[in-house]
Parts: sequence; C-alpha cells; structure tokens
Amino acid sequence: MNRRGTPPDPRKRMQMADLARLAGVSASTVSRALAGSPLISEDTRERIQTLARQFNYTVNSVATDLRSGVKRTIAVVVPYEPGTRQSFADPFLHGMIGALADALTERGYEMLLSRIDAERLDAAASLVDGGRAAGLILIGQWRHHDQLNAMAERGLPLVVWGAKLPRQHYCTVGGDNVQGGRLVAEHLIAQRRQRLVFLGDTGLPEVAQRFRGFTAALKEHGVELRLRANVPFLVESGRQTMAALLDEQADIDGVFASSDLLAMAAIGALRERGRRVPEDVAVVGYDDVELARHFNPPLTTVSQPIHEGGAAMVEQLLAQLAGESVTRARVLDTRLVERESSRAAGSPAHG
Repeated sequence: MNRRGTPPDPRKRMQMADLARLAGVSASTVSRALAGSPLISEDTRERIQTLARQFNYTVNSVATDLRSGVKRTIAVVVPYEPGTRQSFADPFLHGMIGALADALTERGYEMLLSRIDAERLDAAASLVDGGRAAGLILIGQWRHHDQLNAMAERGLPLVVWGAKLPRQHYCTVGGDNVQGGRLVAEHLIAQRRQRLVFLGDTGLPEVAQRFRGFTAALKEHGVELRLRANVPFLVESGRQTMAALLDEQADIDGVFASSDLLAMAAIGALRERGRRVPEDVAVVGYDDVELARHFNPPLTTVSQPIHEGGAAMVEQLLAQLAGESVTRARVLDTRLVERESSRAAGSPAHG
C-alpha cells in the first residue's frame, strides 16, 4: 500500500484513494474538489485538480469510483399523519420536492423519496442506519421536536424544513413565519377588514408562529380576532371548517389561511354560501404555490422562498457530511404577494 504522499505504481490505474494520499486529504474531499464543490477551499480544489491532470485521473473515473450508491444518495422524507391523511398531492410539497431534486442533481446526488409516520419521525434514521442514504432532509417538523433533537444528538446527518424552536439541536431551514403572519395582518387591516378568522393547525410549529405574528400585529392595531379553527392541510377539511365558521358568524370579512390549499378551500366554501371574494370577504393564503397566481381569483399569499430553501437545505446537509459545523437554524425572508383575492376596490397591486 502506498504511503501518504508516495506516487502510485505507474503500471496500475490510479484510484481515488491514491489521489487522496498524494493530496493528503480524504477521498470525499477529492470527489468534491473534482466536482467543483464550494464546500472545498479554492486552494485545495486547484491542488487536487492539478494532481488529477498530472496522473491522468479524470472526472469520469471519479464518478465511477464514487457511485457506491449510498454515498451519493440523500433521503428526502415527507411525514404522513394517519389521522388527517394529508395528501401527497399538496402543491407545496410538490414545489419543495422539486426544489430539492434540482439542488441535489446539480451537486451530483440522487434523491430517495420516502414517507414515514409523522408520529415516528425518528424512524427516518433507519434510512441512514440501514445504508440506503448518506443523510436526511425532512419536510416539516410536525409535533415531535424531541425526536428530531434525539436524532441530531446521535450525530445523524439531518436538515429539516421548519421553524426555529427553543432548545433546538438539529439544523433547520425555513421562512420567517412570524413575519409572514404580521404581513398578512397588516395587509388585511389596510384593506379595511375587521372581522377576521384564522385557519390552520397551531399544533404545528410553523403554523403556530404564523398565528403568533398575525395576532400580535392585530393587537397592535386594536383589532380582535373573531374566530380561529384548527384544521389540517386538506381541501375538504378546509371547506367544511369555513362553512361551519360562516354558520357561527356570517359577517366575516377577512380570512387568513395558513396554506394556499386551505385558502382555496375557503374560497370554495364562501362561494357556496353566496359570499363574493374579495368584495365581501378578503382571503389570504400562505406559500405562494404555482397554482396561486392562476386560481380564480388569483390568490394573495405569503411567498416562501421554496427554491432558495431547497438549495440551502442541500448545502447544509452536504456541509455536515463533509464534517463541517453548520448553523443550527437559517431563517429566510418572506414577502406578501398581493393579488385579487384580497384587494379592495381601487387598491393598487403590490408584491
């Protein structure tokens, strides 16, 4: 076996391990350097690439040597809640999965898509422990902050799309949910709406933060929230809940739904009761999924940086796999995109 720094036997085809010894780095560093990864310093990349050219070690052979499967596979996990049976067809999930797939492909990784019981988020660890994936990206924290902490404490490579929470030991990337809720409140008040309701399951960390920002801004303006309803991200549940709220208080004039899917369901229920949107009731959603701009009426919503978030989660996870320390929480900016579903007559368009 060659000692570190000793040139390999020229009669044998150079292996990645040979190049790593010559450069005095790990094999994973060699692979990332030859792929142009920003996780590797410019000096190290240039040194490794120079050695590769010197010994005719090509990127193609690197790819062949590296494709042991597990080392180039990342598991993207979408929790499934049996009690509500949230649909995998939720447009937000589609958008996030697409963003992650793009980011992983650009970096030479494959994506393993999996669903697990939301009550047992820690079951996702088996994908790494069993050798199927090098690391995990979870879309959502759901209700088990403690399970995610335990996974991180045992050193599992893990990044979660979700909210920054107290006593958090795992890495999260997510939008500024509190600010998003505030933006909705300020917008509805500017549209002269006063009889407001909130739709969303505040048992979920992200939704709870949206609700907190929304109600804090209402209080600052002296507006009292009329009604709230804990409802999952399901079309039929949203429609039925909105209908029930109208039975309880028919003069509702503003709705903040914690997802675009719920906002669309609410608009359907309002139309069934003869309420016009936005003339009678202004409706605002959350996420800014692709369908939001094409809905009738086009949906006012809080835009989450889905594509930026997907890229950020991949970078954070690859940094962990490279043995680097990572920021525990990265909070991305959100913005309100104003469209016709909440616009008062004569109001200019914003966002």
